[in-house]
Amino acid sequence: MADGSPVTRFDAQAARAQFPILSRQVNGRPLVYLDSAASAQKPRAVIDAMVRSMEGSYANVHRGLHTLANETTEAFENARESVARFLNAEAASNIVWTKGGTEAINLVAAGIGQSIQPGDEIIVSEMEHHSNIVPWHLLRERRGAVLKWIPVLDDGSLNMAAYADLLGPRTRVVAVTHMSNMLGTVNPVAEIVRLAHDVGARVLIDGCQGAVHAAPDVQAIGCDFYVFTGHKLYGPSGIGALYGTAEALEALPPYQGGGEMIETVERDRVTYAKPPHRFEAGTPPIVEAIGLGAAIEWLSQFDRQAVAAHERALYDHARARLEGVNWLRVIGEADGKGAILTFTVDGAHAHDIAQVMDRYGVAVRAGLHCAEPLARRFGLTSSARASFALYNTLEDADAFADALIKAREFFA
Repeated sequence: MADGSPVTRFDAQAARAQFPILSRQVNGRPLVYLDSAASAQKPRAVIDAMVRSMEGSYANVHRGLHTLANETTEAFENARESVARFLNAEAASNIVWTKGGTEAINLVAAGIGQSIQPGDEIIVSEMEHHSNIVPWHLLRERRGAVLKWIPVLDDGSLNMAAYADLLGPRTRVVAVTHMSNMLGTVNPVAEIVRLAHDVGARVLIDGCQGAVHAAPDVQAIGCDFYVFTGHKLYGPSGIGALYGTAEALEALPPYQGGGEMIETVERDRVTYAKPPHRFEAGTPPIVEAIGLGAAIEWLSQFDRQAVAAHERALYDHARARLEGVNWLRVIGEADGKGAILTFTVDGAHAHDIAQVMDRYGVAVRAGLHCAEPLARRFGLTSSARASFALYNTLEDADAFADALIKAREFFA
């Protein structure tokens, strides 16, 4: 730890035992799930919390006065409190429920976009997920915004000198990932925010990976917006959250219209609720929010630095097992990167490698990883990715290396 105190030991086997799906077999072999960067598996605590909600006290939230409505509303808002504590937000009112990270980014882009003028500049990086590219492209197409790109260096880190040069008086928004889903690079987000704020720009941080592996503190980062999704954080799909400072959220107009997001509706006028409810039109994903709250409370029992050290040890072990092979290319070697191993194999397409590895029960991702500009930056048409999570073990890392070597032999 940074203060010199020891890192608490993390018991991966005990954590793994809480995931029912990890006891199954695939193609007659124990499942080795290394696709958590795409979507993580769910612990029993999350499954049980969602089942209890549906079986015992489900009702719509905020509108009812009966017992079930009160119980469900309390659980729903307790989950919002859990998100606020997890991110170290100033208050629960800084947390907006969304369908996921993608909707959260679109919400911010749509709101800011109403005041974008032709020639206003939006800075993104070459390592962004499509979810943090396409919404800004919409503003380029519809509002005349100019997209500027922070280059990625050969080791997979951001070119911070080039970033500083991109900033200027027309910069309106800087939107960057906390942690790359393809490279594992953890970006210096606090410094990115400081430089952007010096020119008066808003900053959105895509935390869909960072929230899982980088223990974000939004007040320390200083960002205007931070987004993440539930399904990568050991929670359900269909739920995510947007953090915004009180000032930043207040400046955004409504994203959708409907129930819950209004104060009054008359025949000739409408007034809107204050954040966060201004951005939560209609019946929200109630059970999913409760499930995400349970996931956060479950994850919070662990020392996050110990978890990160465990995940990195698995990455290092897999790399050591493959040391010296001349047919493997690893993409992204930035200092301090997370436990994401993206690679290509000479003489074999990534899709074929992934299919052969699946025969041995090893699940890896193959394709462009929703990061096409980054793939082009490294001259790739496809790559495979193994992403390690807290429930993976050294046995998983060995199984990965063994399956990859056998897949290479199959195509050699």
